Amino acid sequence: MTDRRIRMLEDRYLRDSARALVEADVEHLKADFAHKGVAERAFDRVREGAGDLYDEAVDAAEDNKGALAALVAAIIVWFARNPILEVLGLAGDEKREEPDEQPER
Repeated sequence: MTDRRIRMLEDRYLRDSARALVEADVEHLKADFAHKGVAERAFDRVREGAGDLYDEAVDAAEDNKGALAALVAAIIVWFARNPILEVLGLAGDEKREEPDEQPER
């Protein structure tokens, strides 16, 4: 056989092998998607991501306990600001104005 013919047969063999691998991968993906839908896969990824985020948040909280305590205290004071200002006598007597009545036509 000539060199060109040998090369052509080798190339054809490589092409057929590559095609068989691609077809096997496609069949594997089809079987995998039939077993688990796209929505379920997305939910699994979100759940894994949330778990990773939670682990990182716990690590950060353990490393910065003082900052976390200050943040929680600031949030509590923010929500309790009106009663605290009333106790200290600093609450403003803000009266809400009701909208003017619309003139009758």
